[in-house]
Amino acid sequence: MPAISSSLLRRGTAALAALPLLALAACGYGSEAKDDGTAKIAAGAEKTDGLDSVKIGYFGNLTHATALVGVQKGFFQKELGATAVKPAIFNAGPSEIEALNAGSIDIGWIGPSPAINGYTKSNGKSLKIIGGSASGGVKLVVNPARIKSLKDVEGKKIATPQLGNTQDVAFLNWAADQGWKVDAQSGKGDVTVVRTDNKITPDAYKSGSIDGAWVPEPTASKLVAEGAKVLLDESTLWPEKKFVITNIIVRQSFLKDHPKAVEAVLKASVETNKWINAHPDEAKAAANQRLETDAGKALPAEVLDPAWKSIQFTDDPLAATLDTEAGHAVKAGLLEKPDLKGIYDLTLLNKVLKAEGRPAVDAAGLGTS
Repeated sequence: MPAISSSLLRRGTAALAALPLLALAACGYGSEAKDDGTAKIAAGAEKTDGLDSVKIGYFGNLTHATALVGVQKGFFQKELGATAVKPAIFNAGPSEIEALNAGSIDIGWIGPSPAINGYTKSNGKSLKIIGGSASGGVKLVVNPARIKSLKDVEGKKIATPQLGNTQDVAFLNWAADQGWKVDAQSGKGDVTVVRTDNKITPDAYKSGSIDGAWVPEPTASKLVAEGAKVLLDESTLWPEKKFVITNIIVRQSFLKDHPKAVEAVLKASVETNKWINAHPDEAKAAANQRLETDAGKALPAEVLDPAWKSIQFTDDPLAATLDTEAGHAVKAGLLEKPDLKGIYDLTLLNKVLKAEGRPAVDAAGLGTS
């Protein structure tokens, strides 16, 4: 059976397995989003699929802005009628997968590596990727006094968010392409990889304990605000400068039992992305308002503006790039060669897109038969 390496599983899931979900919430993982009154249930609305609520998970990252804006502007609530939207905020992929498996959330916005890990660990039984959300928004940012060119990264300390996460895999793959050897588990080698939570990476940079970081937005722009320079935008390494950074996943049992609710969420996601792309400044403000509501602090303009510009919002899951990212994890020794056949079910998304007069998106041979 395809599986993540045993060491990665121990580090990524053992602590979570020992904690009840209430403890996770208390630690800030899977914390319930605050109700600021932005999305009220319309008078006379009916429940979708007979459900009282649909529980949606996402990160407080701009790369999850489809969820941020969809909640803030009421797109999800409008499509779900009298079925209440219940958002939950996560800081890490493993905890969101744990919540999905436990039924604490039904649908989630998440990066490709946690989706791959969750699918392979369950032998293809836990989740399906049902849509795309965002591309890009990842950069290598460095201390310009210590690193002036790409070759100068050798011998330096570079932060990534978490062992085996999407950015960690991407950096290890890029380092290997430079001819540098790094032990994936320890992070030691020709470059030292320092796994650091995005929340404390700016402090690590200011203290001088790291020389740079391969991180998603808005962390990259937070570092730039502290004097760092963008050395490489990951999008430049991909065909057409597109690669998946955020997917939409669903618990398979929820998809089977409540397809109308899943379709409603997907319709809302498509509408949200359309609105984001048509009204970028308003959407940026709405995402920031949601971040302030969820985390108690909005992003300053010097961080928000450049971060927002580097992200593309798309309904296409960019499935071929997920398959490539899985290959990068295998090459790094963090994942045994996985069988990803069936990880996608794009049936409902393509139904929504067809109703909009738009072309279907492709699962790159990894869809449900």
